[in-house]
Amino acid sequence: MKLYLNKPPQILRLVFPEILWKIDSTKKKLYLTFDDGPTPEVTSFVLDVLDEYNAKATFFVLGKNIKGNEELFNRIKEKHAIGNHSFSHIKGYSSSMSNYVSDVNKADKIINSKLFRPPYGQIKLSQYSALKQKYKIVMWNVLSGDFDNNISGIQCFNNVVKYSNNGSIIVFHDTLKASNNLKIALPKVLKYFTALNYSFEKIDF
Repeated sequence: MKLYLNKPPQILRLVFPEILWKIDSTKKKLYLTFDDGPTPEVTSFVLDVLDEYNAKATFFVLGKNIKGNEELFNRIKEKHAIGNHSFSHIKGYSSSMSNYVSDVNKADKIINSKLFRPPYGQIKLSQYSALKQKYKIVMWNVLSGDFDNNISGIQCFNNVVKYSNNGSIIVFHDTLKASNNLKIALPKVLKYFTALNYSFEKIDF
């Protein structure tokens, strides 16, 4: 049973107006984002494919995943933007405000970014109010669904094509769980939109 939406409802943008859901643009620009890395077996693939298309992206990394993967983390930073995705992939709805903020700030000591994306997209109003003072909170308006093992990589590609337009922030995952779908969908997305004269940019704040 599918428990997520590929495109978030408009009401969320009204409840959290300072969160970045999409980048206003009249130009043909898309913003690929990757969550939960760095993962050696997957992130390296992503970086190689992005290089093929001269595409830029934003990687929301976990603090706990950087240890032992410093070289890969530094490779990401050479061309792409980095965002904080917490230290331990903490769940906002089941965490207190203080524990949640502490986990994010712990990651910041390693990641050093003003961009933050809540794990699972979960954030309570108290957590949001505390973190928006220090970070630009970034969500998305297109979820590829690559983490869903009940759908195919082609379906992930179709999700991105169906819902993306100028300024869309698109979510993929550079994780082992998502890797099969990611490795099918990502190259197709890059090829398809490049042929339509879109550029792929990193989120810069």
